[in-house]
Amino acid sequence: MLHPVAIMLLIMLFAMALTYMLDSGMFQRAGKLVVAGTYHVLPKERHLSDLLYSPPHGKSAAPASLVSTLAAIPKGLSQSADLIFMVMIIGGMFGIIRKSRAIDAGIDRLLEVTRGNVYWLTPLLMIALACGSTFLGLISEYLVLIPVVVLLAERLELPPLFGVGLVLIAAKIGYIASITNPLALNITQPLLALPALNGVGLRVFVFCLYLALGIGYMLFQVRKMNAARRSAGGHVAAPGREAAQRREGPAPARAAAGTRLAGRHLALLCVLGASIVALIYGVNRYNWHSKDLSTFYLAVAIVSALIAGLPLRDSCDAFLEGMKGMVLAGLLIGLAAAINIVLRDSMVLDTVIYKLSSLADGHSTTFAAQGMMFVEMILDVLVPSTSGKAAMSIPILGPIGQLAGIGKQSIVQAFLFGNGLTNMITPTSGMLLAFLAAGKVNLLEWLKFILPLFVLLAVLSLAIMAYAISVGY
Repeated sequence: MLHPVAIMLLIMLFAMALTYMLDSGMFQRAGKLVVAGTYHVLPKERHLSDLLYSPPHGKSAAPASLVSTLAAIPKGLSQSADLIFMVMIIGGMFGIIRKSRAIDAGIDRLLEVTRGNVYWLTPLLMIALACGSTFLGLISEYLVLIPVVVLLAERLELPPLFGVGLVLIAAKIGYIASITNPLALNITQPLLALPALNGVGLRVFVFCLYLALGIGYMLFQVRKMNAARRSAGGHVAAPGREAAQRREGPAPARAAAGTRLAGRHLALLCVLGASIVALIYGVNRYNWHSKDLSTFYLAVAIVSALIAGLPLRDSCDAFLEGMKGMVLAGLLIGLAAAINIVLRDSMVLDTVIYKLSSLADGHSTTFAAQGMMFVEMILDVLVPSTSGKAAMSIPILGPIGQLAGIGKQSIVQAFLFGNGLTNMITPTSGMLLAFLAAGKVNLLEWLKFILPLFVLLAVLSLAIMAYAISVGY
């Protein structure tokens, strides 16, 4: 199985090849917004001699060389430094919390109260996470939960894929629906002169339907995991008290499973819960970004070490050990940014947008709306940022959609579907890769797990787009 870093390097080589196959061009911009109708092709020189190293060509564009492609990697790491360090500090914070065994004790208590019933825990957790995403736009904030849900999966004798899937599916479905998600709607709706809550009815329906399907899919996967464990002669995640009594994993897991919920543990869990509330408030009230969040996580780590009563040396060792576990996640985030840099510096990103926009032009209203959804899905591979893609695509697709007779809110819905669906699988999303790396889940393993649900939701989204057009949404 290919290593995640090898996969990203292959994608970078493909991006480099695109810079030779496509014309270079650009739109004029008003700030970060693309100005529709201003695309123009730039002069571009292609020489085989430039394949290894391409010197500056004055005002003309140039395809990426091997040297410039490699140089994009440190540029991507530098450009994403704030996010990378935030991810590593999160790892260090949880290294301290894991050292205290507070989470182990808390999960054991949770399983005792719920009798280890995975068929209750899964829906409750997914509903809570999906609500945070669809109403508040939370997703990067959920990265701190990955060590918790992976440990929960371990207690339930399920693979880490269960814990990662529980968080990612819930969060991504929340983004697909985006009932009031500010990251998705605060750009798309004003660009189309729509009021804030316009079209909320359909988004609520999509949220309820897709979340029900996501929960059902996770429970189906639990049954499959149990069946695989049963055929291998192991124990299964039972839906009753037996699950709490059959945690016979490796020695460290058995030791952790016996952790009692002491006063220090309870105090530390309260601090962790309060920090999540403070995190949500800070992000929404004060618009915290990666640097602010890194400071916040450092403060939580220090307070956690003090409450846990860990010696200074043990605290430092635990923090560094936790950071080591996030090195791969940080590298993948930088590589994902490097892919965007290769396309941007060769000036082919706007060309892709211009050519894809033709998929939504010159067709019937229904096919045009569905074509817009496909355009957004493809663009999401190149520009995984929700707000960034909205600023690039809506000014172009909006006028095309309106000329084709597509309602403004249907244009927004096509954006939401395309943005949310591809974000479940795209290897160029640094945040997706960070979640997988934090849970020690391989990208190919994740794709095999998520593709059936992805296909189901994509087909449903096409049907809903057709319905939206038929009722003049």
